[in-house]
Amino acid sequence: MTRPNIVLALTGASGAIYGVRLLHVLLAADQHVHLSISPSAQLVLKHELGLSVDLETFRPESLLCGDESPGGGSLSEAMAEVLERGQSEREGADRGQLTYHHYKNLMASIASGSFLTAGMVICPCSGTTLGAVVHGTGENLIHRAAGVHLKERRKLILVPRETPLSLVQLDNMRRAVEAGAILLPAMPGFYHSVRSIADLVDFVVARICDQLGIEHRLIHRWGSGESGARE
Repeated sequence: MTRPNIVLALTGASGAIYGVRLLHVLLAADQHVHLSISPSAQLVLKHELGLSVDLETFRPESLLCGDESPGGGSLSEAMAEVLERGQSEREGADRGQLTYHHYKNLMASIASGSFLTAGMVICPCSGTTLGAVVHGTGENLIHRAAGVHLKERRKLILVPRETPLSLVQLDNMRRAVEAGAILLPAMPGFYHSVRSIADLVDFVVARICDQLGIEHRLIHRWGSGESGARE
């Protein structure tokens, strides 16, 4: 059975942990993830999570196992818990596939509308990336792939994490929704028996998966009468 193609882009907003956790969940759900990472996201991954990612010679272990390159720092406590959850979910099963695309490679498959996907997520989505997408001024692969999803009327999910918001940012969000994108800010809920930062991260990731139509047990759903996966 062919795995669905899902494009995941990490850009330079704070909240890199959301994107990394989403990657783990998508792979555990047997998806084929096409990943691209901006240079600013590379810096945020290191600063916030202690993850050293080489964009030129990318190794999946750097995001999936917290593999550190020489001179790398220690993982944050929240990131360590996210990695532990991800590894546990992928154990003992033939899970999804990961394909990495360099952000400068405009010849990549995801740059073309003829390459079929089930959707694209930019998580986290920086204000600069949002502006480039809605105004069609982007030059890198992430911007191009997002534009492709808009023109092909495919699902494009943007996950900003910034506060407060300027009028420029609000107007760009409005433009994105009018163009067909889904704005899903990283605003976690607190009604699902939160016990850790990782639980808050899973809330946002769960809402993204809902939009992609991917089944999960990341949270306790309101009114379901069932316990969540972490309770």
